[in-house]
Amino acid sequence: MAATFLGVRHHSPACARLAGSVIHRLRPAHVLVEGPAELNGRLGELLLGHQLPIAVFSHYRDARRTLASWSPFCEYSPEWVALTTGLAVGAQVRFIDLPAWHPALATRRNRYTDAEDRYADAVARLCATFAVDNADSLWDRLFEVEPPDGLPERLTAYFDLLRGESEASEDDAARERYMASWVRAAVADAGAAPVVVVTGGFHRPALERLAAGESDGWPEVPAPPPGATGESFLVPYSFRRLDAFTGYQSGMPSPEYYQLLWEGGPEAAAAGLIEAVVTRLRRRGLPVSTADLVTAHALAAGLANLRGHPRPARADILDALASTLIADDLEQRLPWSTRGPLRAGAHPAVVEMVAALSGDRTGRLHPDTPAPPLVRAVTTELAELGLDGDGPVRLDLGRDGRRSRVLHRLRVLEIPGFERQRGPGSGADPVCTEQWRLTVTELRLPMLIEAGAYGGTPADAAAAVLAERAAGAEVGELAGVLFDAVLCGVVDLAEQLTAELRTGLAAAADLGALGRVLAVVLGLWRHGDLWQTAGSDALAEVLTAAVPRLLWLAEGVRGGPAPADADRLDAMVALRDALRYATPMLDPAAVLAACRRIAADPGAPPDLRGAASGLVWSSGAGDPVGAIPGGPHTVGDWLAGLFAVARAQVLAGNQVLTVLDELVGGMADEEFLVALPALRQAFAYFPPYERRQLAAALRREPPAAPPVPADPSIESTVDALLRAEGLC
Repeated sequence: MAATFLGVRHHSPACARLAGSVIHRLRPAHVLVEGPAELNGRLGELLLGHQLPIAVFSHYRDARRTLASWSPFCEYSPEWVALTTGLAVGAQVRFIDLPAWHPALATRRNRYTDAEDRYADAVARLCATFAVDNADSLWDRLFEVEPPDGLPERLTAYFDLLRGESEASEDDAARERYMASWVRAAVADAGAAPVVVVTGGFHRPALERLAAGESDGWPEVPAPPPGATGESFLVPYSFRRLDAFTGYQSGMPSPEYYQLLWEGGPEAAAAGLIEAVVTRLRRRGLPVSTADLVTAHALAAGLANLRGHPRPARADILDALASTLIADDLEQRLPWSTRGPLRAGAHPAVVEMVAALSGDRTGRLHPDTPAPPLVRAVTTELAELGLDGDGPVRLDLGRDGRRSRVLHRLRVLEIPGFERQRGPGSGADPVCTEQWRLTVTELRLPMLIEAGAYGGTPADAAAAVLAERAAGAEVGELAGVLFDAVLCGVVDLAEQLTAELRTGLAAAADLGALGRVLAVVLGLWRHGDLWQTAGSDALAEVLTAAVPRLLWLAEGVRGGPAPADADRLDAMVALRDALRYATPMLDPAAVLAACRRIAADPGAPPDLRGAASGLVWSSGAGDPVGAIPGGPHTVGDWLAGLFAVARAQVLAGNQVLTVLDELVGGMADEEFLVALPALRQAFAYFPPYERRQLAAALRREPPAAPPVPADPSIESTVDALLRAEGLC
């Protein structure tokens, strides 16, 4: 007996009902489902009694790449219904698609991503014919709200039309050849008994053609190449992750609506959606009256009748709610008229509608579900260290090093529920305590299962994530990865990153990035007692290589008056600290000579000249007073550089402030207005308390605001300033 092919749309209640009814009626010997074939020996895991939605999470890793993908299932997924119904009628059930790690699926984050981009022209013509906005509304119109009579024929005609105008990619062709080999084997094995094949509708026409040949026996499930690892595990999923409005690229949007449609039909789904939206709006304090509710119901029915729908579809309900509840002009299209994530700035009522459409259902795995080793390792370690509860945790890094490393590993793995609120932000921070906020959340388990793709222990997994971040990173980014590796206690990786930093310094071309490297490495070299990096010879080599390169880059910076650049000023601060704390490894005379050249170079930006002057001053080798520029276009930026590097010296003496007071006092009103923004930026380097100290040192009232002219000539003054700054 030939196979019965059911082409479906993923996560479609109508297709799920059809799959269940066909399998019940035919009672086939085999039910073949599009899904990861590597899971065939573990189908029992899917039937343990989970709370849906769940997903098969598959990962792959070799020396060159790491892949991860998901195959989600909810109650109304046709694949799930085919699996459970097939087993219930005694059929042999198998997944027949290639493993997730296979190159044919290498670009897919979700196995059930629809091929709608490839048949967009045909869909556009159908949308125009049926007067709907998009493929989702078209699908509802043709399949979800129509009576089930004739559904198989409509689906066949729909997918034949779409596939007839589309070329399958080589990846899809490889998958279809593989799935067809399973179909041929099942038909040969079944003899006269039926076989039911449930796959995405895009694949059905090709499978019918490819399955017509002779069978070569049951196909082998490809194994990962030597030296690579590939595994699959079940993970809890959520409607939020399943929703097209939150970025999911496959199947149906608005999972809560389709759950209601699956449970009670179109009328119940319409009533349930309206009730959910109204409940959410009232909970948020947005007014919705009983009259509004009645109006929305009536308008939805009217729109359905006007559009030729036998019962209100999803778009009818949402358009009715929007018309009833939103009186404002909307600046963007209603999201259900397109597809994709909700954009910023959406109307509050629209936001609540989309949230109601999405729902907040979250899956839960049966306790006996196998999990990757990382889950048990983390659970055990958190319990041993007393970190498995809720609430604040304060760590003394001298005593609680192990607890800190575990929490940092989980932070690097992006496991929810571990928020670091305070602590050293770089190696330059001599801070010995950390403050964390721990929160027990249902999201922890799925994220731990997915993080298990990186390793079986927190240390191994964190090292793999950091190594992935480091691959191809710029020098400045490597410094951040190095600091995270140190916090995580990943010693081997930290040593490797230190060597890579030393090698990469010669090609570093960004002064700010090089400054970040110098700051991190100097801090770890100085304050690394907590992390066993203090006095490291490898870090010392990075320091001695970074300083000359930084000076070479600084001397090459050109530029005139412009807002002070915080990154390059931070680099000069790091250089100052290196000169102060790592003197035996450096050549102080060479550093100071370079800074004097920069300070005197009229082609260098004012902020960099000020920073160079400040560095010389902070080292006790010079006085910056004579170098302060008097021009209103440069004085503020120059001072920003000086204050960034020599703030302590400014507070300790009055000579700079005295000269500055004389300069500002001698400015004309127009010059003062020009200088004022940069002066404000410069004094922002002092915290409020120190600004009060400076005000007391000056012993003067703040400069009075320029007098406002009694005639419209003020406008000409403003116009002249705007023209001078190139703003008009």
